Amino acid sequence: MQKIVPITNEEWESCNKFNRDIMEEFLDNSTELSPQSLKAYRSNLMIWFNWVRENLENKRQIDIKSREYLRYQNWLVKLEHSSSDIHNKRSAISTLNNYIMLYYEDLYPTFHNFINKGIKQPEKAFVHPKIPPTKSEMAMMIEKLEEKEDWQKIAYLKFTFETGCRRAESRQLLKNIINSQPVIKTKKVKNEDGVDEVKDIKYYKTPEIRCKGKGKTGKPRRLKFSDYAMDALKKWIEVRGEDDCEFMFVVKTPTEVHRVGESTFNQWATNTFAKILGRRFHPHILRESRATSIVVEEGKSIEAAQKLLGHNSSETTKIYVINDDDDEDDELFAD
Repeated sequence: MQKIVPITNEEWESCNKFNRDIMEEFLDNSTELSPQSLKAYRSNLMIWFNWVRENLENKRQIDIKSREYLRYQNWLVKLEHSSSDIHNKRSAISTLNNYIMLYYEDLYPTFHNFINKGIKQPEKAFVHPKIPPTKSEMAMMIEKLEEKEDWQKIAYLKFTFETGCRRAESRQLLKNIINSQPVIKTKKVKNEDGVDEVKDIKYYKTPEIRCKGKGKTGKPRRLKFSDYAMDALKKWIEVRGEDDCEFMFVVKTPTEVHRVGESTFNQWATNTFAKILGRRFHPHILRESRATSIVVEEGKSIEAAQKLLGHNSSETTKIYVINDDDDEDDELFAD
């Protein structure tokens, strides 16, 4: 894939003022979008309008025709962009068109969304199979990391696997979580034979973390984890020593310690975890690994996995499994 060079300030200032202004207005009024989605929409629309400047004589959005958009989409195809990337760019432009149609009907009554069903989206290219690491493979990766004394990556793997959280959620974890007191109680849970047994339950809960959901603030959730992750977090903080950064997962430079970006987790996945595992690895696959472990390896309910992953529907959770009652997933922390 040929990457598109980031748009410079000079290029953006040369784009049609109408297009720049309508984009800003559209994004300002898209209050349902998360900060991450707004960032993606802005980037995709800037790429589009810069292409319009270079290839369509800097036309206004309301003057563009379907055949001209098709040229843009074909340009992305020739650059070998993925079908999902083209879908995202197409969606940003189409959503802007719908905004103009809805709120500027009086000024531009003949304008219509020039991205129509007749312009087919590129077919999905080959998708690499997703093979979530099993519990034994997780143990193997952690053993290899222990040999290297790479305690931060161990803490990240254990916490992210056990909570089933996303990259944006892992990076919100504060280092003072190691001072948390566990929740301890007893509860009836079903054993392997489906018989109820009274077991001791012990887990820790994070403060509220902004998770994926509608709106700019996301859905606040408190993530559960056991001593399996807590011991690793404590070990990492012990080795890390004193610094002024409040977050758990950090990047150290000669002059400062600061919170990791999501791209850092991607680098760990590609440069470390994938090499140990011997196949492709992405941070998000830990959610699928956790769901599969809960349902397939541990024989727990799909509802427990759903609760842990924060899905609104168990149907979504089922996609993750390969082969507001806060206690629904307690059985995962039984001794």
